[in-house]
Amino acid sequence: MITLKSKREIDAMDESGTLLANMHIALRDFIKPGITSWDIEEFCHKFIVDNGAIPEQIGFEGYEYATCVSINDEICHGFPRKEKLKDGDLIKVDTVINLKGALSDSCWSYVVGKSTPELDKLMEVTRTALYKGIEQAQVGNRIGDIGHAIQSYVEPEGFSVVREFIGHGVGPTLHEAPSVPHYGDPGKGLRLKEGMVITIEPMINTGTWKSKMDDNGWTARTQDGGISCQFEHTLAITKDGPRILTSQGDQ
Repeated sequence: MITLKSKREIDAMDESGTLLANMHIALRDFIKPGITSWDIEEFCHKFIVDNGAIPEQIGFEGYEYATCVSINDEICHGFPRKEKLKDGDLIKVDTVINLKGALSDSCWSYVVGKSTPELDKLMEVTRTALYKGIEQAQVGNRIGDIGHAIQSYVEPEGFSVVREFIGHGVGPTLHEAPSVPHYGDPGKGLRLKEGMVITIEPMINTGTWKSKMDDNGWTARTQDGGISCQFEHTLAITKDGPRILTSQGDQ
């Protein structure tokens, strides 16, 4: 069932999203060679709780951590761990927070230390794909318009779009209808209505889009060992266009 949110509910989710965005902004200076993804988990958990929010992922279908921290070929749902990060690692930090009952969901990618031209291009294409999808999140458009905008931009750039993991509705629980694929045909799928709140979160790979699961039953990684990148915003569908609830101001 799709829940349409009132302006009051969207404003509350915007407040939650601003807190989550501020966490990602703080990570820009925190992430550096020599720290671990467990350090990132502890930093984010403390940031969320210290600001009066709840790390909503803990306990979701048995998940144990406040964050997913996915490294290099890990597409999503990477477990925080104590291996040191090194120059050139591409990490994705994904979390959902609950601020006074209002949820927000955002993933952001970071290069540890020194980047490379290849990583810079992958990140730029993935970030641009996110906003191309958001541009299509208009009242009266269809879900397929979002996926088509992303896929038709990414593939000519030489990258692939993950199929198995997609965007979704948010609130009142973490994963709601509708499903939001990052590939598809224009003019197809569910029609977007004012009051919907969804995530758009393209996962873009350097090689094949196909994934495989780790033995932990959570972490997905690329089948060919290619690098994966992800950027995600939570946004509301409004009569004035998409309203990004997890905006970092400059991004």
